[in-house]
Amino acid sequence: MDVTTFRNIFLNELTYDRGVTLENASMTDKYTALVRTLKRPLIERWQHTSARHAETQTKTVVYLSAEYLLGPQTENALLATQLTRTAKAALDSLNINIDEVIATEIEPGLGNGGLGRLAACFIDSLATLDISAIGYGIRYNYGIFRQIFVDGEQNEQPDTWTTHGIPWETQHSDRALHVGFGGTVHNDPSGTQRIWEPEWQVQAVPCDYLVPGYDTTTVNTLRLWSARATDEFNLRIFNSGDFENAVKARTAAENISNVLYPEDSTPQGKELRLQQQYFFVAASLQDLLNSHLTRGITYQELPQHVTIQLNDTHPVIAIPEFMRLLVDEHALSWNEAWELTQQIFNYTCHTLLPEALELWPVELFERLLPRHLEIIYGINEQFLNELRQTTNNDELVRSMSIIQEHPVRAIRMANLATIGANRINGVAELHSQLLKDSVLKDFSSYWPHKFTNVTNGITPRRFIKLANPALADLLDDAVGSGWVKDLTLLTGLEELAEDPEFRTQFAAVKAHNKERIAHILKHRDGILLPENAMYDVMVKRLHEYKRQSLKLLHVVSLYAQVLAGKLDAEDIEPRVIMFGAKAAPGYRMAKNTIALINAVAAKVNTAPELKGRLTIAFPANYNVTLAEKLIPAADLSEQISLAGKEASGTGNMKFALNGALTIGTLDGANVEIHQLVGDENFFLFGMTEPEVHNRLQSGYHPSSYYESQENLKLAIDLIAAGTFSNGDRSTFEPVISDWLESDRFMALADFESYMSAQQAVENRYRDADAWTKSAILNVARCGFFSSDRSINDYLDRIWHASAQL
Repeated sequence: MDVTTFRNIFLNELTYDRGVTLENASMTDKYTALVRTLKRPLIERWQHTSARHAETQTKTVVYLSAEYLLGPQTENALLATQLTRTAKAALDSLNINIDEVIATEIEPGLGNGGLGRLAACFIDSLATLDISAIGYGIRYNYGIFRQIFVDGEQNEQPDTWTTHGIPWETQHSDRALHVGFGGTVHNDPSGTQRIWEPEWQVQAVPCDYLVPGYDTTTVNTLRLWSARATDEFNLRIFNSGDFENAVKARTAAENISNVLYPEDSTPQGKELRLQQQYFFVAASLQDLLNSHLTRGITYQELPQHVTIQLNDTHPVIAIPEFMRLLVDEHALSWNEAWELTQQIFNYTCHTLLPEALELWPVELFERLLPRHLEIIYGINEQFLNELRQTTNNDELVRSMSIIQEHPVRAIRMANLATIGANRINGVAELHSQLLKDSVLKDFSSYWPHKFTNVTNGITPRRFIKLANPALADLLDDAVGSGWVKDLTLLTGLEELAEDPEFRTQFAAVKAHNKERIAHILKHRDGILLPENAMYDVMVKRLHEYKRQSLKLLHVVSLYAQVLAGKLDAEDIEPRVIMFGAKAAPGYRMAKNTIALINAVAAKVNTAPELKGRLTIAFPANYNVTLAEKLIPAADLSEQISLAGKEASGTGNMKFALNGALTIGTLDGANVEIHQLVGDENFFLFGMTEPEVHNRLQSGYHPSSYYESQENLKLAIDLIAAGTFSNGDRSTFEPVISDWLESDRFMALADFESYMSAQQAVENRYRDADAWTKSAILNVARCGFFSSDRSINDYLDRIWHASAQL
């Protein structure tokens, strides 16, 4: 598409779709017209991709995920279609600033953090590698909440991402499918088939998003389901004057796809979460079977044409649903259906925390999904019978059962996934080993061949090419432009790390990115950042195991030492400490931590004793849009979770590939980053996972660290004294009590080691040239962490699919 053609289509979209002239078009009108213009070549590619797949009959990768944290779509589409310059020239000719138009886009917050962003990276890589794939999920009306701070405390507001319409979305209301809930199960008249008669149903409306590959014609599909009532409006009830009950069915149905992860501390919240999971899984499997069986593919041939990846436990209900469809709807025998199921499904476990391995009360299944409960019982009985042929250990049988008996009868979704899946993978070397050694130890002993590792990765298109254009240009000049699809080419930077001129250019890129984020935060949040300071960044979901509290104790300790006369402020390297984090609405301790961070910031940022050497910045509502500007500016990446608790992390990869040095524990993918970049280019601290285990086994008493470490005591006492709460000692008492009495994730045990590592950071940062050299080597040696490599590992180890011809 040339400039004239692009301009003409854009004007036609304004006139005939938006019904406005160029002169009276709003920014939303211009944005919508830009998107619709871009969609034309993408739709052509999408149709070509679909036709090519139908012709070649290649295996399709089906990705089931409750989250997709996509980020803004427009710049990515411009990059994929190579129309960035064309679009800019076309809009320039109309006196329209394309950057202002693109900034109109509200990113869809359809994910909570790393899990959803990983899914988005993976579907990008699948398209870039020409793999036939479809992602399935939920089209939430309100995504992850919009975060604001009120008196320093987190306040959640609805994420109204659909306010101005969604031009990147194509809804197909005429292709809606039905999903049932509740009801009864009985035999058919012949007594050979079980019949489920749901009590109520909802419609699942497909909402499609185009997933373009980079430097290829492949465009895959992300299909998200929106819930609608089968009977939205009862006119008879409305005419009787009962207006609320007239739309009750619509309200109940739409609640299913209203909010990402509804707060589940209530029975109603738990039930809604299960409804969400089953809703999108049931619609997806119906859609999948319909699309394949209508092409003449037999049931027995399905494993050659389809592989399904379960992204964590959220979609694991797909296993009994697939069995239900094959046995009840398509009349296959139980054994035939089970054999197909175990060939087609694979399971990625993303956690080491027992509470994150979902448990659903049997009672809830009985009410909501009675037929699926029968099927789960059947799967479990068959598995346990096989298991008892190999062991007389009743305790082992109980631990491997899908059904937990105590303290309440519940369904262990991780056990169901492991039994039903062909392959199970962790997401970093350490995580995968710990899955086999602890979390799923009994299963890995029983089925060692099922377990493998696929270390996570990130897409270099979004997180370098788009997020860091200054670095991308420098990389193009240094190693050629091929790195965008082959990050291993970054190894060519190794020798350039010794080149003083290249180090100067690299440092100039970092300085430019720091100026950019300072400008953004000034106008976005009113946050003023000092010049010539180290940018020390910790952005991730707020959870105790990630230990934002440890980072905060470091800052408070420095302040306390200055107040006590133990440390001269002039000896502290000027540092901006940036936090970005949301806490789950019902997670009290996480929300207390946010309040404490903001309280400390209010004091530290204006403390005359510190002479401006420490500044805490905590912009609200951290999201992909902000991440793309913040990550390239970071000097230091905080990856400080307790060893053995973080599955992988992907933020650690983004920071390293954008030239930040890591301070971190040997946890998750930190292990592999440390191995690749070398000890001299990584600030390692803290206990190892075996040391953590041994410390817990011998009895952990956090108060002993408080009593024995003077600087730690100074920091905690400063908070406890009400220094950051206007003298009120009760405000942060719950945080203090937790540290001293529980400290579940052992921040106090690692404090001294962390402080020593932070001093090493300061010493290194004072040698700007040496720091820059280490930053270059981080970029050069982290090409392994491309999501393209991750997908190739999945293809080789799990999916056994190949590129479309």
